[in-house]
Amino acid sequence: MVTVTTDRLASLRELMKEHDVDVFLAPSEDAHQSEYIADCDKRRHWISGFTGSAGFAVITLKEAALFTDGRYFLQASQQLDNNWTLMKQGNPGVPTWQEYLVKNVPSGSRIGLDPKLINAVDAHQLTLQLQTLGSCLVPLKENLIDLAWGKDRPESPKDKIFVQPVKYTGKTIQEKLKDLRDYIGSKNAYGTIVSALDEIAWLFNLRGSDIECNPVFFSYAVVSEKDAILYVDLDKVTEEVKEHLGSLVTVRPYSELFHELKELDLNGKRLIVNNKTSLAVEVAVGETNVLEERSFVTDAKAIKTPEELEGMRACHLRDGAALVRYFAWLEDKLLAGEKLDEVDGADRLELFRKEQEHFVGLSFATISSTGPSGAIIHYKPEKETCKVIDPTQIYLCDSGGQYYDGTTDVTRTFHFGTPTEYEKRCFTRVLQGHIAIDEAVFPKGTTGYLLDPFARQALWKDGLNFLHGTGHGVGCFLNVHEGPHGIGIRPHFNDTALAAGMTVTDEPGYYEDGKFGIRIENVILVKDVDTPNNFGGRGYLGFEHITIAPVGLNLIDVELLSPSEIKWVNAYHQECLEKLSSLIAHDPLAVAWLEKETKAI
Repeated sequence: MVTVTTDRLASLRELMKEHDVDVFLAPSEDAHQSEYIADCDKRRHWISGFTGSAGFAVITLKEAALFTDGRYFLQASQQLDNNWTLMKQGNPGVPTWQEYLVKNVPSGSRIGLDPKLINAVDAHQLTLQLQTLGSCLVPLKENLIDLAWGKDRPESPKDKIFVQPVKYTGKTIQEKLKDLRDYIGSKNAYGTIVSALDEIAWLFNLRGSDIECNPVFFSYAVVSEKDAILYVDLDKVTEEVKEHLGSLVTVRPYSELFHELKELDLNGKRLIVNNKTSLAVEVAVGETNVLEERSFVTDAKAIKTPEELEGMRACHLRDGAALVRYFAWLEDKLLAGEKLDEVDGADRLELFRKEQEHFVGLSFATISSTGPSGAIIHYKPEKETCKVIDPTQIYLCDSGGQYYDGTTDVTRTFHFGTPTEYEKRCFTRVLQGHIAIDEAVFPKGTTGYLLDPFARQALWKDGLNFLHGTGHGVGCFLNVHEGPHGIGIRPHFNDTALAAGMTVTDEPGYYEDGKFGIRIENVILVKDVDTPNNFGGRGYLGFEHITIAPVGLNLIDVELLSPSEIKWVNAYHQECLEKLSSLIAHDPLAVAWLEKETKAI
């Protein structure tokens, strides 16, 4: 659905003139560099009409450009009106938004931005590039899109914060603060500022609901060797939370952060920040008073405790039961001739999840997609425009749940009729890539960047590929996407080695615009593996899949599979049958479907 942005751009450009800037930058993120954001922070969405989670808008007095990656090329092309130019990042000859500012914007330009929404690293690099052109960045006290949006801009969420018990986290606040303070001491620093919302929730064993599908709350934290201060809207803090934090953590108003940073007495030491810390925070502390390092909290959060790992295993079993019940119901209705659209499917799946123990909500908006919709990698069906699910076409469903004991993210691709030989071949090549990652054994110190080709090799044999990463970290009752690790071709995936206790997804795919999409996604845990030898004494790692749900038998071209791949499919389906049968025993339709979909090939 296209949003006409003519009036919005006109209002913004008038404000740009009033504030004496030639360009205005609109990133996707909020003040905490969140991937998923609250409605009040969807500035880039409002000004451009593009709803995808990744993108960057550059607005000049005459032009507007939207930069996004391969996951969103098709979606953006369908949502942007003729006021916008779509810049397909990663394609040959297409600049990054930073390169665009250097090459396409006239020399001497004043480039306005909200300093809370851009990280300091990007700001400094861009400033150096612009200086050669006589151009400059102009931090503004007010966000011009907020002013243009006016009274129609949604209010900031006001929901209460709640405690995440240690039986799920496996570590107390005291233990986490001690580890962080040991790190601060090792850097001879005054302390650190934590601005990422999932890091703060993890550090203090708290959760919230300020961002849809993400159990986090707007806040900052400053931790020194003596103090831990949580900056948050005081109206969100319950008596239970106050008791939980006790004397360990001082609670201060969210609005006081920048003022108090300016007044901070660092005693000649520096405050640790990371590469996602905003320019506004750095300016408040003072550029010479910050020490940029990797985020200790992000690294610590990525290694799950035994309790977190057990919770992830348990919630994925319950989630698998909900998936089986849904796909059995859907196939039964479609083959009976009932007309169901993509939203009907998504809503029904949510109902099945809601019946599961410890369910809190979805971990992201369900991607329920039939035929051509599946080719839009991050498709979100809307009731007014979505398609009726066609049993003669491929159906892709990417979904997940938030449970008190973990977070799920799973994609399954089915055909409820008779797939073509070509569709089966494409699906099987994706399946082979999925199996290759699942069965990988690799030396400690290996990154997901190095493993990524395992997921693509079978597709490459047929001259096929996909334009998204192979896997991302998954939080434990936290954000469904988390770092610092992952599996993919982007350079940053080579920065962090995979380590035992990490969670990551295994999700190769293949997409043909206007026809279909295929993806198979499991959450897998990184674990130590015993090998016959131990060359170099490094030790070896492998994976444990914890997503348990059949993968779609009638789409498999058995002739393409090797004996070991056939063995994997049969073993996985036997595991599904054994682990899920008791959880769906009350649903005869689901029992019959599970038995059908787990027969040996």
